[in-house]
Amino acid sequence: MSSSFGTRFKVTTFGESHGKAIGAVVDGCPARLPLNETDIQPQLDRRRPGQSALTTTRQETDRVTILSGVDQGLTLGSPIALIIENTDIRPADYTAIAAAPRPSHADFTYRIKYGITAHSGGGRAGARETVGRVAAGAVAEKFLKTIHGVDIVAWVSSVGSIDTPNPSLETMTRTHVDADVVRCPDPAAARRMIEAIEAARKDGDSLGGIISCVCRHVPAGWGEPVFDKLNALLAHAMLSIPAVKGFEIGSGFGGARLRGSEHNDLFIAKGGSLGTATNRSGGIQGGISNGEPILFRVAFKPTATIAKEQKTVTYDGKPIALKVEGRHDPCVVPRAVPIVEAMAALVLADAALGQCAR
Repeated sequence: MSSSFGTRFKVTTFGESHGKAIGAVVDGCPARLPLNETDIQPQLDRRRPGQSALTTTRQETDRVTILSGVDQGLTLGSPIALIIENTDIRPADYTAIAAAPRPSHADFTYRIKYGITAHSGGGRAGARETVGRVAAGAVAEKFLKTIHGVDIVAWVSSVGSIDTPNPSLETMTRTHVDADVVRCPDPAAARRMIEAIEAARKDGDSLGGIISCVCRHVPAGWGEPVFDKLNALLAHAMLSIPAVKGFEIGSGFGGARLRGSEHNDLFIAKGGSLGTATNRSGGIQGGISNGEPILFRVAFKPTATIAKEQKTVTYDGKPIALKVEGRHDPCVVPRAVPIVEAMAALVLADAALGQCAR
């Protein structure tokens, strides 16, 4: 099983959804970086379950403990071990899936691949696995912000068929994003999104959505062509998040509808260097950052586990009606915002160390 990500700034996550704990080991973080639990906890608080009526009712405080790699508030250059205990576990809620796979879940594929599955909450396939990513991503963010001034902000840009107007990428902050429980910075769109999510929940159903993310102040020159292009690594990172079905950067699929003369980003003098008049490239050209904001979008499917009874078959092929009693988000995107930020930070931290190595 591949539970590690990155080359120089390398992260390995561990733990199952209803196991004793979730955690991560960060290897490659430079020494003498100021770091303590208070640098990590805010992002875990944004991801944790039970934070609003729009999320799962599972109650986890998600308090992080740094086990190693830090002494007197400074990183040592050795592996940083992070652990978060699971407290509100209910494996009995998942008894039904011992005999039958849930529609659109990884129960069947994990069983085929490994011959065994963690029946409670999907094990490593469940969204709880991302706690370790967010903890590690917070370490990467501290490194990026402290050493390079990089700033990462993600927000919910759509839920179902409801879209939000494009915000100001220069002034958008996490305070703006977190002003509403759905993490959409446009109040009017946020209200409509909340209504749609609540309606889906009452129906025992779920909704998908899109998260947009901007990475500001990324220096030009990060990324390793040909196969480790910065945009390719971001795509890899985002598509590894549970429930993600699509990734696009800059103009994305919409750019395919334009002519070259419409799409090209013209170079201009900017701040004593070169920049571009537009940013349809999304801050990356030829797989290398060009100094403009890196802008991308990540599409999440509707939550697969829903309260409605669904038809499936047992592992021996017998048709049954399956209803899972577990606690689940009617829409994952509000809590996925810090997950997207974390994975972006891990990619950029790795790229930063790669450029420094040159």
